[in-house]
Amino acid sequence: MSAPSDAIKQAVITYPAEIPPMLKLSDQEFARELRLLGAAKLFELGRLSSGKAAQLAGMDRVAFLYELNRLGVPAINLRDEEVEAEVRAARDLAG
Repeated sequence: MSAPSDAIKQAVITYPAEIPPMLKLSDQEFARELRLLGAAKLFELGRLSSGKAAQLAGMDRVAFLYELNRLGVPAINLRDEEVEAEVRAARDLAG
């Protein structure tokens, strides 16, 4: 039996207390950054769509895509074979 799509779960991460101040972040800012970085990495690896990753990060999809740019993560994440297929399709359309 699967959980309803609006079900919420929580993960607890243990970390040394000196890390947030070392990064010049409050505890709340550090928690938000961890959520964003985790969501961005899962998106980058192709494990989550941008919409689901945005949900995980606690933001809307447009804001998430904007943050990806700040993090240096490509918003369009195509595998090599997908890029080649797109190039072939464009060439075929161009004649």
